[in-house]
Amino acid sequence: MKEMFCFQCQQTAHNVACDGKVGVCGKKSDTANFQDELTGALIGLARASKSGNPTDKTDVLILKGLFTTITNVNFNDVTIKKMKTEVEQEKGRVNAEKFEDYDMNMIWGAHEDIRSLKSLILFGIKGMAAYAYHAYALGKTDRTVTDFLYEALYALGEDKSPDDLLKLVLKTGEVNFKCMEMLDAANTEAYGQPVPTEVPLTIEKGPFIVVSGHDLHDMKLLLEQTQGKGINIYTHSEMLPAHGYPELKKYPHLKGNFGTGWQNQQSEFHNIPAPVLFTTNCIMPVRQSYCDRVFTTSIVSYPELCHIGDDKDFTPVIEKAIECGGYDEDKHMTGMNGGSTVITGFARNAVLSHAEKIIELVKAGKIKHFFLIGGCDGASPSRSYYTDFAKLTPPDTLILTLACGKYRINDLDLGDIEGIPRILDCGQCNDAYSAIKIALALADAFGCGVNDLPLTLVLSWYEQKAVCILLTLLWLGIKNIYLGPTIPAFVSDNVLSKLVELYNITPTSEPADDLKKILGS
Repeated sequence: MKEMFCFQCQQTAHNVACDGKVGVCGKKSDTANFQDELTGALIGLARASKSGNPTDKTDVLILKGLFTTITNVNFNDVTIKKMKTEVEQEKGRVNAEKFEDYDMNMIWGAHEDIRSLKSLILFGIKGMAAYAYHAYALGKTDRTVTDFLYEALYALGEDKSPDDLLKLVLKTGEVNFKCMEMLDAANTEAYGQPVPTEVPLTIEKGPFIVVSGHDLHDMKLLLEQTQGKGINIYTHSEMLPAHGYPELKKYPHLKGNFGTGWQNQQSEFHNIPAPVLFTTNCIMPVRQSYCDRVFTTSIVSYPELCHIGDDKDFTPVIEKAIECGGYDEDKHMTGMNGGSTVITGFARNAVLSHAEKIIELVKAGKIKHFFLIGGCDGASPSRSYYTDFAKLTPPDTLILTLACGKYRINDLDLGDIEGIPRILDCGQCNDAYSAIKIALALADAFGCGVNDLPLTLVLSWYEQKAVCILLTLLWLGIKNIYLGPTIPAFVSDNVLSKLVELYNITPTSEPADDLKKILGS
């Protein structure tokens, strides 16, 4: 008998499924099964809500419950079971009728095409819920987004035809576009429009705190609470774009970025003389050499680690920073390619402020192609593909990048095109919205469709937020996407054939071969 069944992330065992005692991500089988039970309870809650009386509390539980089950967020059986209990109690409150929790084995054991389409929907709404939760933390909600989460959860527990499920897959992408727009508005209204900013990778001597994850709200609160205390703050992984926001970069103790991609944290955090705060994924199994310095908050939970609750009092983190003391002298770190600085903050406003010049350069033949090279990163050696691909791109091409996949290329010195850097970091994974808006604006300027632009998307995926972004791109009708390092294990042959037929999705192969296909030479 299999211990678990999980194939929601790119690194799943043998690109089939994790089914043993521990998943490749480090999640134990008990934890995986409890997460499935939580998901089944959420489907039960959606069923009860359809004829019941859900409230704002119900909405938030849906967001938190889905977010909790994303890869590398929660490894704690206690908090997962507690949330499941809250969901079941809420189910009884919203509807007096009895609604059983859904058995997720009904999906995992279904016909492979039904399982595939339902997985696309489920993993898509998990990613969407994460974005919606970040917007909620800043006071932004959207009824369209919330209502769709109920609709999708309800549909997962119903018998649906492949055609109906495919329509719902694309609707997931449509609603996620609205969700990313909502989060973009929440972040920019709170912190201003990002501006290009050079970020050092050197860690200055003295006490410091490393902040990982995606939640800018937590970053702002920590900056406020550490102000004037002689403690420097460094971003890690997806928090890097914080340096581009005016309302965050105004804090002088927001100093730089620590380390590279999230998948390297176990080696980079080894004996770190400072605390690390995880605001969202991606936390990896914590090693003994730094476990006493790791703190979690929000949805993140890991057994036996100190968790900062909803009061957001970061005093334990601050005290640990002072206790650890930091490095005795400046510590010079580098990116994956040896660079000592990176530049972030090229969101849509920053890029489109140069739109006229970019258009002139295209018309003059000085910019011949645009690439979007980015997405989630991971530990697989095959992910060197993205670095190799970027290095091979001709000097008359521009590269947009975003999400943690940018660490593969963001410290490369590829020069510029008449003052415009060849690598433009658009931000976090949700800032795919910015990249899409840039593409739409360029298409409008040239009077053509996005697919007619000299633009190719070369995407890396890892977890569920990447899934919902991919679905958004498909809903927008964007074709000829190169996807890697592997095709998702949950996409059946028939579903893949349909996506290839409709959108010409192409698995990545060898960088030089793919580049030759794209550029035709």
